[in-house]
Amino acid sequence: MADDSKPSSAMMIGSYAAVGDSFTEGVGDPGPDGRFVGWADRLAVLLADRHRSPDPTAPRTPGSGGPAPGQVAPFRYANLAVRGRLLDQIVAEQVPRARQLAPDLVSFCAGGNDILRPGSDPDAIAERYEAAVADLTDAVGTVLVCTGFDTRGVPVLRHLRGKIATYTAHVRAIADRHGCPVLDLWSLRSVQDRRAWSPDRLHLSADGHTRVALRAAQVLGLEVPADPDQPWPPEGVRSAAEVRRDNLHWAREHLVPWIGRRLRGESSGDHVEPKRPDLLPLP
Repeated sequence: MADDSKPSSAMMIGSYAAVGDSFTEGVGDPGPDGRFVGWADRLAVLLADRHRSPDPTAPRTPGSGGPAPGQVAPFRYANLAVRGRLLDQIVAEQVPRARQLAPDLVSFCAGGNDILRPGSDPDAIAERYEAAVADLTDAVGTVLVCTGFDTRGVPVLRHLRGKIATYTAHVRAIADRHGCPVLDLWSLRSVQDRRAWSPDRLHLSADGHTRVALRAAQVLGLEVPADPDQPWPPEGVRSAAEVRRDNLHWAREHLVPWIGRRLRGESSGDHVEPKRPDLLPLP
């Protein structure tokens, strides 16, 4: 059974490929070059730092084909995620590429966009998700899976909490069956604060992505520079007028365009390509 509460500090990861949708692409966390950063990029930096100063007595991840202790090859990272992708699109477009790259680690976070769709069945989504996990575990060293967020305090997603909880339970069971570490976002209380979310209320902010990256690193057995669940600084109480003004701004700037894309059958990821399609050393 997978036990993400007791990560192995001996896990050596020399290559990492991130698979998923906008969450893994990093939407909500813009970088200085105009591209999104996100938790997966931030996790890659932490993994690269760990890789550059490994424990020479620790065994490498099975199947890594890495050099002997003392001869550390550059850490390599790919991010195949594309915003707006549904599970079946991720399985068709990204999973085969991840298998081909055969990294030491793959993070597989998918199904969230399916859950958002009216009438979607989390049980059926989980069956297809498990088939992809089984496919990945045959080809890569470790598959890190992600649960859903607890959305009780998120205005847009609050009404989907039951479906997300059902899917999260499935993901944990799938992880148990396939021996996968779990990035448990449901238990990460710090991302239930509104400051962890970007203005569109659907994607994490830069601070939210940072906290997820720190939790993922913990699950993989890394020492992290800060506690991902540390309390947020005190925040002043907002007036009813401020809340109403924020809600009206959000509806005009984010909700109406989102509904429009749905009615037109468009996706935010149309014509978007993966930002790092190959396993390459980090700058």
